[in-house]
Amino acid sequence: KTFSREDVAALKSRLQKLKSQSESAPSPTPAPVSTLAELKARLDSARELSAKVQQRKAERVAEEEKSKEEQTEPQPRAEEGEKLPAYQRYHTLAQDVPPGLTLPYKYKILAEMFRSMDTIVGMLFNRSETVTFAKVKQGVQDMMHKRFEETHVGQIKAVYPSAYTFRQEKNIPNFSATAKKSAYQLTVEPVIEEETNGARPVLSATRLLERRRVFHQNLVEVVKRHHKGFLATLNPPVAVPDDELTRWHPRFSVDEVPSIQPCDLPRPPQTEKLTTAQEVLDKARSLMTPKMEKALANMALKTAEAACAKEPEPPAKPDVTPVQTPSALKGVSQSLLERIRAKEAQKLQAAMTRNPEQEERLAMMSRLPELARILRNVFVAEKKPALIMEVACNRMIASYRSSLSTGEMEKHLRLLVQLAPEWLMMHPIRKDFYLKLNKNTNMNLVLEKLSQKIKEEERL
Repeated sequence: KTFSREDVAALKSRLQKLKSQSESAPSPTPAPVSTLAELKARLDSARELSAKVQQRKAERVAEEEKSKEEQTEPQPRAEEGEKLPAYQRYHTLAQDVPPGLTLPYKYKILAEMFRSMDTIVGMLFNRSETVTFAKVKQGVQDMMHKRFEETHVGQIKAVYPSAYTFRQEKNIPNFSATAKKSAYQLTVEPVIEEETNGARPVLSATRLLERRRVFHQNLVEVVKRHHKGFLATLNPPVAVPDDELTRWHPRFSVDEVPSIQPCDLPRPPQTEKLTTAQEVLDKARSLMTPKMEKALANMALKTAEAACAKEPEPPAKPDVTPVQTPSALKGVSQSLLERIRAKEAQKLQAAMTRNPEQEERLAMMSRLPELARILRNVFVAEKKPALIMEVACNRMIASYRSSLSTGEMEKHLRLLVQLAPEWLMMHPIRKDFYLKLNKNTNMNLVLEKLSQKIKEEERL
């Protein structure tokens, strides 16, 4: 298409108009500097706020985790405290027996179970019957009115391994409709020395008592091992020979001794029965090929060589935590604390190795200072130079704060004569014994001498 002159002139005029409009349009003014700085400040404050929000979120998450841990931590302690009722945890403290090597409640129950089990086994063994666990279990439960399981038999085996021989046998007549005759049963046979005349051994009453004594002694040895570990944790540690130990440490909680871990009993052999063709094929597929066996053998050999090539690592040293001094003892010299602790440990060691006769003598000596004062008052009230033993005992029994029999009071007076002969003397005249008091002796010196004798007796 060709343009005429008029068209070209019209186009030129339009272009000129456009140029004039573009020149006349106002140019955009740049933004002031103050608004840019304000925008940057707002951006920085927004970033700081976002950082604070993130930090607070992280702190909240950490606090929630800590609270969850604190809630979950004390639960096992509560469960441990509620494992046993109070009459079992404080069984030893409630016993009305003289202090000695007492056993925990659960150990006494186990000893009673052994006695019942030995009685049932002895009856069946003496009748030449095959002793099975089912028979023993029923008999023990009838005697004790407590549950008797295989775990208790495992504990008895752990304490007294040479008491019985356990086997898994089958084809034993059981006269039960539920159990099959071909099934395996746990049999129990007592281990008894053979008779010299070649007769069949019998579990007699003498042997039952001897086995019961051995079982009780083994239980005491188990508690002694735990007691020895407890003494090693004291500060300072206390070492007492087992043959000289006559009572437990006062801070050793006997009833919190852990239970005996049961030994493994014989199990019936696992016989796999293949009843269908599919089971036979599955069994065949599970078998390894010779190539697989060779590859596994090579791998095991390489692993063993690599393990031998490694040097053995040194054993990790146990962390020894220093003994923390209580806040009440701050400022006291460490040497003085160590001397006091050593003296206390020595006293406790002497108390644990003291025999009952020494304990009784020490208890009598602790009463003598008060009895000496009462005896002096009796002589002053009677206004006599000598008194018959029976009269003196009756007067002192009426004045003493606790009840003692005439024989016990006479023992105390004889011991007082033995320890303070220069103050109190005893003269046998015909069939009676007379007590004579030396009124010229200072009473304070007599009491000091008695206290010195008590301290010497405590050190033994």
